[in-house]
This record gives sequence, C-alpha cells and structure tokens, in this order.
Amino acid sequence: MGHDHEGQRVSRRRLFAGISSLGLGSLLAACSSAEGTATVTTSTGASVTPAATTAKDLTSLFDGAGTCKLTSTTTQGPYYFDADKIRGDIREDRQGVRLRVAIKVQDSETCKPLGNAVVEIWHCDAAGLYSGAEAASTGGGGGNPPGGGNPPSGGGGPDSGGGDMADLTPTDDKRYLRGAQVTNGDGIVEFTTIWPGWYRGRTIHIHAMVHFSNQRVLTTQLMFDEKLNSAVMAKSPYSAHTGRDTFNDNDTIYDDSMLMKITQEDGGYLGAIVLSADSDKDGA
Repeated sequence: MGHDHEGQRVSRRRLFAGISSLGLGSLLAACSSAEGTATVTTSTGASVTPAATTAKDLTSLFDGAGTCKLTSTTTQGPYYFDADKIRGDIREDRQGVRLRVAIKVQDSETCKPLGNAVVEIWHCDAAGLYSGAEAASTGGGGGNPPGGGNPPSGGGGPDSGGGDMADLTPTDDKRYLRGAQVTNGDGIVEFTTIWPGWYRGRTIHIHAMVHFSNQRVLTTQLMFDEKLNSAVMAKSPYSAHTGRDTFNDNDTIYDDSMLMKITQEDGGYLGAIVLSADSDKDGA
C-alpha cells in the first residue's frame, strides 16, 4: 500500500495486519470496550479486533529498561494533534538514521503489562521540523525553536513550559514522523522511525502519549544518551543543521528516567523503554 494521499485526513492507512481505513477515534473506542475484544468495521467492510503485532518477541529488551515507578508526565508541546495515522512505520519520506522504538506500557500500580492501550509518538525531522506545522517550526530558519522567536525566560524551547497545551490545528497536510499503535498482550508496541533532529532550546527527544479506556493517561518524552546523539548528529542529513545549543544536561524537561535503552543493529538503532501509566487516573 502506498502513502496516504495528501489533503485527505481520513483516507487509506495501514492497520496492523494490513486492514485499511480505521481512524484513531474508532480505535480508541474499540480498545476501551470489552477489554479490547470488540470488533470494528472498517470502510472496506472488514471486521477486525484491534490488536498489536510486533516483528518478533521483544520482551527481553525491557530487562532493566524501566521500573514500576509512575512515569514522569511532561507537556505535550505545541505540535500535538490527532494525526489519525494508525501505523508502525512513520517515516514517510524523511531521511535519517533508522530507529526502531519499542515501548512497553505497564500499569503503575499493579506493574502488569497494559494491553489494548493506544500509544502515539511524534517528533521533529533531521532539520527540526514537525509535520502539520512546518511553517511554524521553521521559525524563520536557522536553529530557531518551533514557533520562532526566543525561548521563554529561564531557557527552554516552546514545549518546555508546564501545564497542558491545546491540541494543534494543522497548517499543512504533511503527516511524517507521527503515528499510533495498540499494545499487545505483553503491553508492547513497536515503531520504525528515524533518529530525531533538534531545535533551539530543547534536547533531542520523542513525544509519547498513552490512551487507555478512551482517556489520555500519560504524556511524556523519550530521550537519548548524548554520546549517541553526537554520533548521529555528525552524519548526513543531520550535519547540515548546525548550532545545536541544548543538551540533556541543560534541558528543562530531561530526566534520567526518560532515557531509552539503545542498542545498535543493522542499518541503525533499536531503542526500548518501559512506561508506567496511571491507567485509572487516580494519581497512584
């Protein structure tokens, strides 16, 4: 199947076993009913049970990749929106170092895997641009942060402040480096993407959001070891974007618990992390 036709927000998209045309809203509703056993009828007339698939058993990756401590919540940043992209490969036409992201979601109280949770990720490309907001995230060129202008007083980029932000209304039809998947019985999802780039005022990061029982139960960010960041930024096309000013040690959001466990594999890297979500939103 090819890429979605630009300008059509609800069009052809790939669902885990190749079933097309199921939007995020329908997916969330199905996963929140009957413990995920409900079926959904797609626009093709097929009936499917939303369930994640992964390329192989990834459970061993998460040994030592996290604990049952509630994962830190962060701002969703200024460029989140429901991209309605249910897929594992979110690269589109973006060039960069291949990165597989494996995320295990577990309940923060029981420490048990959280199946039938919907996980979304989104991040900028090698030049620091976000799809759906290319004009804003260009910021006038150079290394300016998304939205342009100077960082807020005290440092940090446009998504470094506290509190919730409103969802973005997209200003273009691009949807690269955004996507959603459903956790399997082991609480695991897997994405194929590229190593993120950077923009002024923020360290290199990936945004992540977890939905469960049709609620947003976790919004956080994923980070990388700086030695690996430096190695990747020295490669093309990242090397064309110079002047990086913010690293893990001076980022306003960075926390050691956000670091992914990274291993090198053919053609790129594999990153793994455990996210502990407050699935019933009782603060525990």
